[in-house]
Amino acid sequence: MQNHFKPLSKKSLSKLASSGLPYDTLKQECDEDVEYCLELWRSQGLNIIKKNGLYFFETKFIPIDQGEFCIVDIETNGSKLEKHQIIEIAAVKVKNKQIIDRFESLICCENINPHITEITGISVEDTKKAPELKKVLYNFKTFLGESVFVAHDVKFDYKFISGSLERIGLLGLMNRPLCSIDLAERTIKSYRYGLKYLNEYLELHPDATHHRAMSDVITTYKLFTKSLEFLPKEVQTVEELIQFSKSGKRLKRPKFDPLKEIEEE
Repeated sequence: MQNHFKPLSKKSLSKLASSGLPYDTLKQECDEDVEYCLELWRSQGLNIIKKNGLYFFETKFIPIDQGEFCIVDIETNGSKLEKHQIIEIAAVKVKNKQIIDRFESLICCENINPHITEITGISVEDTKKAPELKKVLYNFKTFLGESVFVAHDVKFDYKFISGSLERIGLLGLMNRPLCSIDLAERTIKSYRYGLKYLNEYLELHPDATHHRAMSDVITTYKLFTKSLEFLPKEVQTVEELIQFSKSGKRLKRPKFDPLKEIEEE
């Protein structure tokens, strides 16, 4: 089942996140009845609510400590959606900085080249008894629900999962995305912002196994919760957090790598 609706315009997305969208404008965005569109978008993870005669993202009114964030990581057998697939997916659902649920699965794959196995430790043999892609993605989408989708370099994970859903005949994602790199750049001063570097620099997850999905999820979770400690006071709601991660002022990076200085001592 493909989503045949045109995507919401950038202007409408901006209004839904801020001052609100009138009914007539929202109707112009829909090829069908507005209520039908709202239900469809909600099934794809995006909840739009009506308040004082205008339409908004629900995230605009949810305090950060009451919001649900789904921290996600995938491993794939290549970087191109059109010819590669997800081989592992992991996620934790977070509320008030606490993990409240987990999701983790390998995915059956008949083609994993040695380079990918070297990076991830995942071989074709490891995935032989794993569920098929369609089943795992269906279960993951149910797990994700309407949570904010958080990942380190969120564009890759979000687009790969959403595109994979569409390839197998399901609706793509419309959840609000949040990039933990963007958020960290505005809350934590660091020489670099790769997950492996931040893990070592901030001592987030000593037992991390880089390039395995759940390990990277836990590292990202710890980075995300640390970032929340350094938010400006005016950032109070989930939507304000999302907007701050995109448009807040980036912190100035140190000129020298503190980890190298430690090594040289």
